[in-house]
Amino acid sequence: MMKKATGVLISSIFLISAVWAAGGRPTVNTNMEKLGMRLYNDKNMSFNGEQSCRNCHHHFSGFADLSNYLDPSANFVSTGADGVSKGGRNAPSSAYAGYSPILGEINGEWIGGMFWDGRADGSVLRDPLAEQAQGPPLNPVEMKMPSKEAVIQVIKDSGYNNLWLKVFGPGSLDDVEAAYDNFGRAIAAYERSADVTKFTSKFDTTVLSDVEQAGQALFEGHCASCHSTTAEFEAPRPLLTNYKYANIGVPANPGIPSDGPDLGLGPVVDNEAQNGKFKIPTLRNIALSAPYSHNGYFPTLMEMLQFINNRDGFVPEVSQNLSNEVGDLGLSQAELESIEAFLMTLTDN
Repeated sequence: MMKKATGVLISSIFLISAVWAAGGRPTVNTNMEKLGMRLYNDKNMSFNGEQSCRNCHHHFSGFADLSNYLDPSANFVSTGADGVSKGGRNAPSSAYAGYSPILGEINGEWIGGMFWDGRADGSVLRDPLAEQAQGPPLNPVEMKMPSKEAVIQVIKDSGYNNLWLKVFGPGSLDDVEAAYDNFGRAIAAYERSADVTKFTSKFDTTVLSDVEQAGQALFEGHCASCHSTTAEFEAPRPLLTNYKYANIGVPANPGIPSDGPDLGLGPVVDNEAQNGKFKIPTLRNIALSAPYSHNGYFPTLMEMLQFINNRDGFVPEVSQNLSNEVGDLGLSQAELESIEAFLMTLTDN
C-alpha cells in the first residue's frame, strides 16, 4: 500500500465530517438512513438467511456482538452464518465509527481506516465506513454470500426495493459494481444516524457523581492521550478515541486458533514498525461490549483496566513496537474502580 499524504488525510476528515450537522445527526436523506437500516437488519444478506449485520453489531451490546457480551469468558469472536466458522478478531462496535478518516500517516503514526487493522482504508469509496460495510456479506467466514450479484439480487427481491430506487434512482440496481458501492454507503448512513451514533450517555447529558468525576479526572490524566475526552474530528462530543493504532502488549488468546501472531496494521501498510498495532477503539458503550481487546482476551472491563495499569506477568503476542503509554500506570485498585465508574457513564440511553 502506498502511504497517503497528510493533505489527503485532512481532506478525508473534512469529507467524512461534512455529512454531519449540529447535534451529531447526519444530513443524509432520511430515506437513505431507513434503507441502510433495512440492509443492516436483513438476514437474507447471508448465504442461508441466518445472519445480518445486526448479529455481530447489536444495539443491546453497544453495537458489538451480543453473543460475546452474554458470555465473554467463552465467546471471543463472532460465529459465521453457517453456525460453525469463527473469525479471528473480536467484533468492534459499529457505533461512532463514522468519524474515522481515510487511513493515513502523519509523523510516523497511522490514523483512520476501518477494522482493527485499518484495511478498509477509504481509498476506493473515500469513506472507510462504507468500505467496511461491503466486507462481511462476501466474507466466507461471516455471511458467505457467493458474489456481489447475489447481494444485489436480494435487494431486487426485497420488500424495500422501492425504497432503494427512491434513494438511488431508476436503474440503480442494474450495474452490480455501482450498486454494491451504494450498498456500503447506505449502511454507513444508517451507522452514522442518531439511531446508532447517539451521544445520549450520562457523560453527555447529566452531571456525574463524585466517584464518577474522580474517575474522569484519573482517566484524563492517564488514558486520554489515546482515548481523547476532547471533541475532535468534527464530532459534537468527545469520541473517546484518537483513531490511531497501538500495540499495548495483549497476549495471544488461546481460544482463537492461529497459524502465527496477528500482526495487525503492519501487513496492511507494509511496515514492520507497525506490527502488532491495532486500532484504538472508542470507549463509548464500553460497558456493553465485552470481551475486550482485538482478540477478546479480557472478559471483563476491570481485567482490561488492570492489564493497562500493570502488564507484569503477561507475554505479548507481538513483542515488537510495544507502547509505553500503558502497563506501568501505578494506579491503586480503588483508583481503577473510580475509572471503571466513569467508563460506565459512557453507555448510551
